[in-house]
Amino acid sequence: MKGIILPVLLLVVFGASTISATAQLRYLIKLKNKGGSSYTLAAPSAYLSQRSIERRTRYGIALDSTDLPVTPGYVQQIENVANVTVLNTSRWLNSVSIQISDAGAVDAALATINSFPFVQTSAPIAARLMSAGRTAKDKLEESYSPPALRMMEVQDNYYSYGHALAQVRIHHGEFLHNIGLRGLPMVIGVIDAGFRNYQTISGFDTIRTNNRVLGTWDFVAGNNNVNDDHTHGTGVLSAMATNLPGVLVGTAPAASFYLYRTEDAATEYPIEEHNWVCAAERVDSAGGDVINSSLGYNQFSDPRYNYTYADMNGNTTMSATGADLAAKKGILVINAAGNSGADGWKYILTPADADSVLAVGNVGRDSAVYYTSSYGPSSDGQVKPDVASVGVATSLQDANGNIIGGWGTSFAAPNLAGLATCLWEGFRELNNMKIINALRQAGHKAAAPDDRVGYGIPDMKKAVLVLLKDFATSSATLTNCKTAITWTSKDVAAMKYEIERKGPGENTYTKVAERFGTGATFANQTYTLSDTTTHTTSGTIAYRIRQVIDTAAATYTADYIDTVTVSFSSPCLTTGINPVELDANTFLLVPNPAHESVMVKVTTPAPTASLLIQVTNSTGQVVAQLSRSKGAGLASIPVSIVHLAKGKYYVSVYNKGVLLGTRELLKL
Repeated sequence: MKGIILPVLLLVVFGASTISATAQLRYLIKLKNKGGSSYTLAAPSAYLSQRSIERRTRYGIALDSTDLPVTPGYVQQIENVANVTVLNTSRWLNSVSIQISDAGAVDAALATINSFPFVQTSAPIAARLMSAGRTAKDKLEESYSPPALRMMEVQDNYYSYGHALAQVRIHHGEFLHNIGLRGLPMVIGVIDAGFRNYQTISGFDTIRTNNRVLGTWDFVAGNNNVNDDHTHGTGVLSAMATNLPGVLVGTAPAASFYLYRTEDAATEYPIEEHNWVCAAERVDSAGGDVINSSLGYNQFSDPRYNYTYADMNGNTTMSATGADLAAKKGILVINAAGNSGADGWKYILTPADADSVLAVGNVGRDSAVYYTSSYGPSSDGQVKPDVASVGVATSLQDANGNIIGGWGTSFAAPNLAGLATCLWEGFRELNNMKIINALRQAGHKAAAPDDRVGYGIPDMKKAVLVLLKDFATSSATLTNCKTAITWTSKDVAAMKYEIERKGPGENTYTKVAERFGTGATFANQTYTLSDTTTHTTSGTIAYRIRQVIDTAAATYTADYIDTVTVSFSSPCLTTGINPVELDANTFLLVPNPAHESVMVKVTTPAPTASLLIQVTNSTGQVVAQLSRSKGAGLASIPVSIVHLAKGKYYVSVYNKGVLLGTRELLKL
């Protein structure tokens, strides 16, 4: 198919004779090892940024040989071969892409390279680059609509999204932004065909002013200028980074970005997959968190390179291998699924087939799948696409500064990638694969995924709850008949917790307390509540914690985030949830220990006709009981215990059915 994933792009096929006539061929040199290098796993700061090292530390990712750069001496020896120019090196694939400048020198150059003891194989990977001034059909032709209709904002959101409201709201993405998750300090690597005019159009004023374009590189031309290349990446970046309040706001407007060009719009060759892997490596080494790629491959300008559907198994192609390696390094990789749903190919493109990549299909604002969105599954049976987002008239800003609508999974992917980045911002403790799992579980078809939208359209509120259940912890301790329930979760002040309890012998939970969240932005919080509930039999008390992340009646969203239990071997009899402690004179036993009788001294502020005194043994059995009335103030009520065996008992006093307290009594 084509590198940029848009349904109207036309494939340019050059025959073998054309390649022969236009030599200056490009080759991939695969190396045997990484010997003879000064780089070591013990000193990663020589080749990885501190941010990249911190990502590995955070998620327990061990360094391995793929992290080591290609041996510089090997690269230099290849570069020294006559008529050879090194284009890019891949440490993950341990390979070097080269260009041979003279068609007549190809055999001699390859013979020299293949004679090096460190070279494993050499293979053609592309014809020469298009010569200057030559006109070629642009495989990245784009289809845009007039501006999408702007939806009126009917709720108080942090951002005024303008034209983008519907494509954000379909995922409840505004919920993330409203609780403070807007992309800061996350870093997204955008791998595309160019970002024409990103330095001047108004939508990127915020990322320019705040220096949030952290770096650029053109892997096709070998320079850092991506501003004069193709426009496709401009639209892709716009879906995430635009910040024009009331006109167009993207899904991660506070994030930072690396902009990498890997795609040559004029042709399609496997060298572009090698470029893709090299760009992914640079995102990794720079410390990026997320990769958005709206590129895909299946057919090439030279059909000898073409893939078959059987190759879409996540393990065959260069780009799928590179994408999975990026995921192994802890990067969240999001890729457009492709737009072949209505053509002879039909299926997803690579690297969307990689098992650790989140492949994004295309739906409209009405949630209906768009007919050109590529079908799954992958050839090895994975659910693909994984999820879906809006790729029908996606609101964007183009390279001329116009607000337009773009079609294709090319734009569905970044729309979702920005929200996925904001989601991960709130759960940095959890790794990339847990974010992917949460997005899948939050899809509207999670219970029955299909081959068009996979697990469906992710709901970011549901995804937050999935991750809260993964993150939250709780504990309970029993001390002197009081249970202290402590839990850690994440919240903002608008959220709340409901604590429910199920005592020994009870079949259902009962809500016993509430606690509201704290803080202005979504962050870790720890809380403790004290439960002094009456339990007249030994056993286990279970507490479950329900977190309400949206308390509004119309959009109420909640789920149980954790359950904890505490057990006791004797009755634990007390007075309710988070109580105000009674004064010591309110209820006393005199004497204690006692032999024949005990005086219950009880104080009530008002007269009562329904005072109940119960004595229970250690198994919770009622062994003595007395009912009477009393006036306001103190009363001394004798209770006979002469008939009881020696041992420990519990005396409880109820006023009109309300427990005043329980105290331990020792019978002599």
